[in-house]
Amino acid sequence: MENDLDKDVPAVPLAGEALMSTLFDAAGAGVYAVDAHGTVIACNPWAETLLGYAPGTLIGINAHAALNPRTVNSDGLREQRPILTDVAQGKRISGDRAVLMRADDTALPVWWSAVPLPPEAGHGAGAVVVFHDASAQRERAERRADRYAHSETMREQAEYDLAEITWLSEITLAMVSTLDARQALERLVRQLVPRLADSALIDLVEGGAARRTAWAHHVPGVLPEGDWNARAPENPAHGAALARIRQGAAMQHLPAPATGPASDVLSLLDAEDVLVVPLRLRATTLGALTLVRATGSPPFNESDRLLAEEVARRTALGLDNSRLHAAQADIAATLQRALLTDLPDVSGLELAAHYQSAQQAAEVGGDWYDAFVLPDGDIALVIGDVTGHDIKAASRMSELRNMLRALSVDRPEEEPGQILRRLDTAQALLSLADSATVVLARLHPQDDGTWELSWSVAGHPPPLLLATDQSSTYLEGPHAMLLGLRPTRERPTARRPLPPGSTLVLYTDGLVESRTQNLDTGMTRLRQHLDTHQGLPLQQLCAQLAAELGDTRDDITLIAIRTPAS
Repeated sequence: MENDLDKDVPAVPLAGEALMSTLFDAAGAGVYAVDAHGTVIACNPWAETLLGYAPGTLIGINAHAALNPRTVNSDGLREQRPILTDVAQGKRISGDRAVLMRADDTALPVWWSAVPLPPEAGHGAGAVVVFHDASAQRERAERRADRYAHSETMREQAEYDLAEITWLSEITLAMVSTLDARQALERLVRQLVPRLADSALIDLVEGGAARRTAWAHHVPGVLPEGDWNARAPENPAHGAALARIRQGAAMQHLPAPATGPASDVLSLLDAEDVLVVPLRLRATTLGALTLVRATGSPPFNESDRLLAEEVARRTALGLDNSRLHAAQADIAATLQRALLTDLPDVSGLELAAHYQSAQQAAEVGGDWYDAFVLPDGDIALVIGDVTGHDIKAASRMSELRNMLRALSVDRPEEEPGQILRRLDTAQALLSLADSATVVLARLHPQDDGTWELSWSVAGHPPPLLLATDQSSTYLEGPHAMLLGLRPTRERPTARRPLPPGSTLVLYTDGLVESRTQNLDTGMTRLRQHLDTHQGLPLQQLCAQLAAELGDTRDDITLIAIRTPAS
């Protein structure tokens, strides 16, 4: 019974000094007090545990000497200011970046605060220090800092990669935005300098030899213009590297290449480090890209070499596309010219024609000109344009041209308008073309030696006539709709005499109309240019008009005839 009663009696609560002593021991923070000499005079168990001291062994040591980093230490810890120095002035101080040295001489990161030792403690001047283990917080802070630093590194790398990809895209754009290989390479070297090198040279292989095609230097005016061999002889080491490239060698690295004459190419460039990269595609060497870094610039590293090879690969693809297009365009132009007819040799008349294929397309088109002698001795002139710009349009043009020839020769007595009406009917029945424009003109000799012109227009720009010592004029006579719309419609014919020395020009719309110029402006310019160049021989006149007025994105076709001056 007495034991049961004893169990129910509650513990006597602590009070006064006993309570404070218990709280002091279980505070969860290290606490120690030092006297005026820095000697530890009291501490709680937490202080001993955190600092690695056995119970009772912390008291009596010199806190500043034992608990603070030494002046010279292998961990790079800086010496800390003695706490008593500031506390002696009656200040409460604290910090969150300090360390205390454990008994095993390892560092304990702490955040702490200190106040002067109360006078009633009876130890004179001193300090009471409260400290907490900050290892976990600092580790978290360091991890956050590491993550931030890593994210910044990743961001910078991503920005660098994006800039590099963007730059490579600009390189590709420089190569594909034009079909002119030389123009593309000139754009390319301007992109490479100074982004990848201080100087860039491109040599293309032509007929087994290398020809310098494009170059750039970070200082304007250093590199010569025109003939390189005359103004900047080849460097022997560089020339040997180019020869090895032509024979199939991989990229050539010329660190600190020996220079030859003071005026050779590498001397001009003040070359300190040189890369010669092959422009090669499908085992075919198209040329070489030379990248030069001058004295004072860092040498090429592995990343630079990889980037140079990628640039060379893209350049080779662009060159291959340009050459393929040029070959296709040449085939198309050859085919187109093969479809055009030879001009007849007519006594007393000067005849000339000019055909220029579109430079931006590798296709045959539907433009044509024609001239032939009719059975009665008259001369027929034709200019026409079948809708479309492909092999189908060229085929239909050939069919339409031959049909017009046959109809004109079959009934030479018919007017040009009647012949065009029969052509329109025939092409509608035989599906020769969806639509086409054409001018059919006929020159009939007169007894007095002059010529009479009759003509009919089907949806085509009007003929342009220039009489001697006069301004040229358009023959705005009978116009009818283009072929293929209303095959049975009557087509008018107009007539007028041609003064001696007259020049008659028939042309397609590529000469007078473009994306940047409307038809009216183009026709005005054609008339003005014909007046300006009327004294030229007829063949030269046609070529001049095409060169000065034509839209290079479209086919240009002209045929002209000039009557005797008297």
